[in-house]
Amino acid sequence: MSTQTISRKADFPGMVNADGSPWHYLDTAATSQKPQAVVDAMANALGRDYATVHRGVYSRSAEMTLGYEAARRKVAGLVGGVEDEIVFTRGATEAINLVAATWGAANLKAGDRVLLSVLEHHSNIVPWQMLRDRVGIEIDVCPLTDDGRIDLDAARQLVDERTKLIALAHVSNVLGSRLDTAKAAELARSVGAKLLLDGCQAVPRTKVDVKALDCDFYVFSAHKIYGPTGIGALWAKKDILDAMPPYQGGGSMIDRVTFEKTTWADAPQRFEAGTPAITEAIAFAAAVDYVEGIGIERIAAHEDDLVRKARAELAKINSLRLFGPDDSAGIVSFQLGDIHPHDLGTILDEENVAIRAGHHCAQPLMDHLGVPATARASFGLYSDEDDIAALIRGIERTMRIFG
Repeated sequence: MSTQTISRKADFPGMVNADGSPWHYLDTAATSQKPQAVVDAMANALGRDYATVHRGVYSRSAEMTLGYEAARRKVAGLVGGVEDEIVFTRGATEAINLVAATWGAANLKAGDRVLLSVLEHHSNIVPWQMLRDRVGIEIDVCPLTDDGRIDLDAARQLVDERTKLIALAHVSNVLGSRLDTAKAAELARSVGAKLLLDGCQAVPRTKVDVKALDCDFYVFSAHKIYGPTGIGALWAKKDILDAMPPYQGGGSMIDRVTFEKTTWADAPQRFEAGTPAITEAIAFAAAVDYVEGIGIERIAAHEDDLVRKARAELAKINSLRLFGPDDSAGIVSFQLGDIHPHDLGTILDEENVAIRAGHHCAQPLMDHLGVPATARASFGLYSDEDDIAALIRGIERTMRIFG
């Protein structure tokens, strides 16, 4: 597929600089740019359509409530779920913290084990460490294959009847490596463990069906899939959600409050204390509409094409070290000789090229790779071959500067 058949730069107001020059945005794995349709949806929800939800008896509040709950259905449908299985959170990070603080605290005890992997984002490491410090669970760490995939064959040696949860990235935010989800689910079921998948990098570029994945928890963020910041989602099996205690207390998550006793609302409302992110939910739904209008499969093919071309061009540079598998999903991480990624990123910025440079909230993975940081170029549906060409020109200029 030609990258020119899908690149939609014109839909994204942030893809040009103030002087009208093109901005080569290659940091989509950190956060995606927003199409005008999402900007408009959020502006309308915050302006002409605005009212609170769930409480008002007046018509605009009722309409906004319908829109908010329609957004829940739409987000659920994006991953093959239904509305009462989706909890709106501030993002994937809060979603994992919610699982750790509710399901984890209620179901895990000292000596129980949680399996993670070397390549996990900090948001899928630290909450489990915090739970370990509170209740005494143990954390096992699955190694990687030589090309940067989670080694599930090795994981079989790490799980036993004490393993109660396996929590893994569906797609690595650094290496772009895809998890063998069928094997992960089989591994979890073999020891009676629950399976949590971090879908932040998968949802924007992979057709996700939580039922087919056979996972118990799935987390993702709106801002990675062309939506707003400040909102994400936890999908969980309904019976698990229903059994989980509340995460926070306050308005909207209650059935009845007295000073003697409070009873909780049914899930998912039980986990959404306070006034929700109303406008963000509406914009989240608009982002889902936008992406589904193009087609996740088309976006995936487009990004796969760009990754192949980018890796081929980068591989021609002798001093450059590529990380991750050749079929990485929308993400290419690399090291340019002895040049620090921050220096490379600064010079690329002068060329109107934006990459990510650092540890990418994956310091254990950096330790595994033997580097303090990497440079990361990540693609979106608005990316094209011009962005790759600009990246290569910037790298060549950086090499000349550093001699």
